[in-house]
Amino acid sequence: MTRYALRTSAEEATVAAGRALAPLLQSGDVILLSGDLGAGKTCLARGIAEGLGVGHPVTSPTFNILLVHPGRVFMNHFDLYRLDSPLQLEDIDYWGTLEAGGVSVVEWGDRFAESIPEDRLIVAMTITGDEERLFDLDACGGRSERLASAWIEACSSIAGATLEGGGQP
Repeated sequence: MTRYALRTSAEEATVAAGRALAPLLQSGDVILLSGDLGAGKTCLARGIAEGLGVGHPVTSPTFNILLVHPGRVFMNHFDLYRLDSPLQLEDIDYWGTLEAGGVSVVEWGDRFAESIPEDRLIVAMTITGDEERLFDLDACGGRSERLASAWIEACSSIAGATLEGGGQP
């Protein structure tokens, strides 16, 4: 397991961080987003979608639970906020969708700890100011560890994004 921390100073930097992640993603990658309401989960997802070439605006799939967006690699955009039980993941074919390919971006992805995939990148987002956000990255699994490292490097050139500390295994 490898951990990194990234700070963004504005919504634009959060979206740009998502755009920086997108070219690094490949089919089968799972990005779990967590944080309070307003922490920037959908902003980050929007940046990922833009970077994947999704040609329409991306909003939170709160009422749909899952929206699939076509792009360079299709993006499965989940929002688990309205689910009450891990048993409901079966109702939406959560595991089948993760295994079917594409990139899966899961808002409220930490809601059901027992259902977190083995190889995943968790981005825990914290509000630290009006527009400032802190992302704690927790990469578990070989693919996600390489992905997190490459993403942090890609974010080094984003105005308003700073790495905090180094990667810690």
